[in-house]
Amino acid sequence: MQPDFWKFWIGQTISNFGSSFTAFAWPLLVYKLTGSALNLAFSSVSTTLPWLLFGFFLGAYVDRSNRKQLMTLTDFANALVIASIPLLAWLHQLVIWQIYLVGFLGSTLSICFLLAQSAALPSLVTREQLATANGRIQAATSAARVLGPLIAGAIVAIMPLSALLFFDALSFLLSAGLLLLIRTSFNSTTQRKATSFRSDMREGLSYVLQQPVIRSIAIIAALFNLVGITLGAQLVVFARQHLLASDTQIGFLFSAGSLGVIVCSLLAGTMRKYWSFGAIALGTTMINGLLILVLAMIPWYWLALPLWALSSGMIILFNITVVSLRQALVPNHLLGRVAGVINVIGQAISPLGTVLGGWLIVLTNQVAWVYGAIGVIICGIAVGFSFTALAHAERYLPSEE
Repeated sequence: MQPDFWKFWIGQTISNFGSSFTAFAWPLLVYKLTGSALNLAFSSVSTTLPWLLFGFFLGAYVDRSNRKQLMTLTDFANALVIASIPLLAWLHQLVIWQIYLVGFLGSTLSICFLLAQSAALPSLVTREQLATANGRIQAATSAARVLGPLIAGAIVAIMPLSALLFFDALSFLLSAGLLLLIRTSFNSTTQRKATSFRSDMREGLSYVLQQPVIRSIAIIAALFNLVGITLGAQLVVFARQHLLASDTQIGFLFSAGSLGVIVCSLLAGTMRKYWSFGAIALGTTMINGLLILVLAMIPWYWLALPLWALSSGMIILFNITVVSLRQALVPNHLLGRVAGVINVIGQAISPLGTVLGGWLIVLTNQVAWVYGAIGVIICGIAVGFSFTALAHAERYLPSEE
């Protein structure tokens, strides 16, 4: 991997570590201000709504922009937005609507950055290195999500809760500084004809609908969000009712999932040396379905730990594989728009899946049965998509320059 990738990776690792402090502090700040579960829900909506409102538009904007410059400016802007919360708290002026606003603005900026990041990576590594690069970024992100809250929890004992957000603001500044050191352009050198935003968004949507492999990725991702979102959302209920786990054991279960994500993320590049994109994507989906089915059938907590770790690892391997495939297949000037379309579809379907899964658990009062049914459906999805273009995606890859 070239030095510019490592500058990029270090910057994103620092930024994700800082953001894990904010993820820890955010719900606690809302609850301290309001004491209301409803306000916690509203704060969550404020960070997810930008995907639905701006996903298509931002994807087109990323493809029209100097991506490296856009990411740098986004980092600087995010630093200012996040730092406003501890400043307002220090002045005793912080109220709940300001947290909603900062969540909305910060999420919008982060979406812009993430779409540009996904589109930038093919400029920093070769096609064969994409899975390894994505795996290393994901492993660092997962490690930050594990370690960040632990460290933040210790720091909050000696400083105000809101002050934790200063660490996130600083991490954005450091990320911006490292981006400025990268010499490689994140854009294609091909000159584009002048087009309107509307035609750009239409082109991105049309590409997703018409390209067989990308269409398959969008559909399988949407189905998995619809069906599989319940697995994480209801894990506490599953652990309580089916595994009879204590609070401490539930914490270990979450940690096992994070460990599985980290380990499998680092294996993604090695697996790509031996198996095709389609084999990994569909194979991990099938294995994940079988693991969930077994998990639903056994009542033993000690066996559930490795099963959940492996299941979480299979999910992240699927994600890394389809993202790497998308980056290898989609023309550079369309990467932002295609990522935007797929993410908007996923974000739109996830709430429906969450509500549907919760409703079925309440209706049946059998969380293990619901998990088992989800495992069977996931296996069915893997079998069904083995007859689509995703199964032999290499046939569609352009020749590498």
